[in-house]
Amino acid sequence: RLEMAVAAAAAAAPSCSMDSAALPLPRRSTGHLMRQPPAAGETIEKSDNAVQAASLTFTNLTFSATLPGGEKKTILEPCSGYLEPGQLVAIMGPSGCGKSTLLDMLAMKKTADYTGQVWVNGRLRNHRLFRRVSAYVSQEDIMPPHWTVKEAITFNAVLKQNPTRKHRTIEDWISVLIASFGLNEVEDSLIGGTEVRGISGGQRRRVTLARGVAAHASLLFADEPTSGLSATDAELCIQALKIICKRLHVTCVVVIHQPRAEVAEMFDTLVLLSSDPGRLVYFGPMANATAYWKDLGFPVPQNVNPTDYFMDTVTPGTRLNEVDAMLAGFRERQLPQLNKQVDDAIQTQGMSIEDMLTMSDLRRLETKGLKQGCGPRRPRLTPPQLRRHAIPFCGQFWVLLRRKITLTIRNPMAVALPLGVPVVQGLIIGYLFVGTGTKDIQRQVMFAFCLLTMLCLAGTMGLIVLITERTLMKHEASEALYSEGAWALAQQCVDIPLALLGAILNVAIMSFWAGLNPALLKTVGVWALLLFFVYDSLFAFIGAVAADTRQAQVLASPCVSVFMLFNGFIVTAKDAPPTLRWIFQISPNAYAMDAIVNAMLANAKADDFQATMFKQMVGFDEKAVESHAMKGFEVLGAMIVILRIGQMLGLKYLNHIKR
Repeated sequence: RLEMAVAAAAAAAPSCSMDSAALPLPRRSTGHLMRQPPAAGETIEKSDNAVQAASLTFTNLTFSATLPGGEKKTILEPCSGYLEPGQLVAIMGPSGCGKSTLLDMLAMKKTADYTGQVWVNGRLRNHRLFRRVSAYVSQEDIMPPHWTVKEAITFNAVLKQNPTRKHRTIEDWISVLIASFGLNEVEDSLIGGTEVRGISGGQRRRVTLARGVAAHASLLFADEPTSGLSATDAELCIQALKIICKRLHVTCVVVIHQPRAEVAEMFDTLVLLSSDPGRLVYFGPMANATAYWKDLGFPVPQNVNPTDYFMDTVTPGTRLNEVDAMLAGFRERQLPQLNKQVDDAIQTQGMSIEDMLTMSDLRRLETKGLKQGCGPRRPRLTPPQLRRHAIPFCGQFWVLLRRKITLTIRNPMAVALPLGVPVVQGLIIGYLFVGTGTKDIQRQVMFAFCLLTMLCLAGTMGLIVLITERTLMKHEASEALYSEGAWALAQQCVDIPLALLGAILNVAIMSFWAGLNPALLKTVGVWALLLFFVYDSLFAFIGAVAADTRQAQVLASPCVSVFMLFNGFIVTAKDAPPTLRWIFQISPNAYAMDAIVNAMLANAKADDFQATMFKQMVGFDEKAVESHAMKGFEVLGAMIVILRIGQMLGLKYLNHIKR
């Protein structure tokens, strides 16, 4: 299309010369470059759709780990450096040198304490907004197995969309990425996992990398993106990153382990570390590295991959170990110039992150205003308030809700567990109490106890799913894709109706088998459903605060057991020790059993001897039934609110991804 436009313009223009060489060559688009990578040495022109430029400066980044004995071990000694915008940077070094640690500190992913500072465009990093202009690709490929490849990439592009993007639609950008990372043949295939058949491990790694690039961020960090890939696939991915850096002016920092020569040549800058502890031994252009080693007296042998040789010379304990000489050479030849670059970058301040986001929003609003009208009637443009997330809460919620519904429909177990299991339990337990409605009061009370017990235990099945989905949420929320509240609300809009429907079916089936008096159905149904909401909130709270599934089971079992035991009939308030009687005041089972049994006693015949004896045993007071029921509503309602608030606080402040 671009070539046709250029040809048409040339035909319409006055012919000043017949020399075709006078016509400018058409610029190659990002998508074209992705499909047909440029030849070695070919210059990649900056795109008109480039993001706001972001340089990265860091000073004295240091990290020490605490050993089990309490001793401190230095992993990374003070490192400083400056990375220009639009550079593809490789961080390399032997195992244990701290290269992933350095990347995590630059990407603001390090949760352990460290020292040093990071500057963006010569300004101290804004911790609240930094993730709006950055993206991170971790070593793990954590995605729902029932997602398709295209859905996974689109998810990141929509939730972290950059207003500066001028592509006609997000779908165009997604198509470019899918083609760039060689995923055309599997774009509609499931991601898969241990229990779901899907794409290969190498393809899954490429999807993770494509999701990071889809954010269209000014800063891109990738931790070993080529691990698990074949040599050809690794070259394809780095080539795509190279084009993204140059065309969109993205600063991309990559941790990579001994790439082959063709891949290494694509990097603009090499940051090389030695180990025990991690120290800088080279910080400069990748193209100059071979000459640098030669100047130090260590020329790269013929027919040897230069990066392999570099690694051998900076790895302690190897035959070619020259760590001391490389450190001395770095301090003499590179460190003074590097320190000057760092000082100059800090003194020459560029756009702040706030300015970058504001400029992006203004550009988008100007484009929108031009489409809506022109001249004096054009609407006044007011940039929106800077947010931690790219799109507002409602937008996050709808994207998450669509994903949740899609994944639930595709996963048979997501429907079978909340619906099938309660139905089967209702059929089995209900059959044991056939005709209970016409039997003695003790049999009816036992039925009520079993019905409520089924509701209490039903939620424990979903704890493993809750923890698994929370782990996925923590990874995605750490990228500022969405807020914890939007995720929790979307989950509840799907999970609660499914679980509630299962509970209703369970209660209905058991009540039908038991043949309960119709006058009791309203009381049984109301208190059973109220109990369901209490335990659903309880398990949601435990799923938010527990560190793992084992801890969740440990926390859930005592709560359920205690509430079931202190229900007022297995253990009555009179029989319980005085120090434990307060548990009856917060036991949801006690209030539910009390209300249901009182309704059964109120409907018992006057000449029913067992009912009369049971009233005396439990201290039945018909005048206090209504007031006690109101207290139960208040207590259980308060429990639901408190547990939901606790769930939100747990999701927001606990169980962050540790790095």
